[in-house]
Amino acid sequence: MSFRARLFAMTYDRQIAKAEEAGLRTMRQRLLADATGQVVEIGAGTGANLSCYGPEVESLTVTEPQVPMVRRLERKVSDRGTAAKVLRAPAEDLPFDDDAFDTAVSTLVLCGVDDQPRAVRELHRVLRPGGRLLFFEHVRSDDPARARLQDRMNWLNRMLVMCDCNRPTLGTIEQAGFKITSLEHTALPKAPKFVSPAIMGVATKPA
Repeated sequence: MSFRARLFAMTYDRQIAKAEEAGLRTMRQRLLADATGQVVEIGAGTGANLSCYGPEVESLTVTEPQVPMVRRLERKVSDRGTAAKVLRAPAEDLPFDDDAFDTAVSTLVLCGVDDQPRAVRELHRVLRPGGRLLFFEHVRSDDPARARLQDRMNWLNRMLVMCDCNRPTLGTIEQAGFKITSLEHTALPKAPKFVSPAIMGVATKPA
């Protein structure tokens, strides 16, 4: 367990608090209102999404690869008294059968996984035909000038928050075999200019 991982877990909620207050919490609630059936969430971190799931969710499984985050996630689940199941697992190697879930959730996760295409293929694999991926991710800007800024500043983003700010995540989702059924280009609140470009939407695994 690295000191960096422990420090990131300890400070994550404070780092993102202003963004949550400025609109990120509302975005989470809007997105996850559509979660139904058997749900899996990858990279659940400290459990920021737990309170956003509604009564249409029949079961909730949350995964997280980092031990310090898992400990905080387990405490959050226990404190809330929810029936969510917590598993330590990387998004690139989900310990589930094919076609196991109705809904998958990824919020601010695909920027930080080691192998983004593999992680998205795993999400596609564990979803049932017709299942949906609900996503909110900060991404590479469509504006060339801002994209170049992201490339120049990505080293700093990796150092501070352990993720890449310039990944072509939407294309990765489509290349994995998903059909984009809802998409909103938006911005991560209270984020620096090179981090703020974001997408929120729904991708469906074809039946």
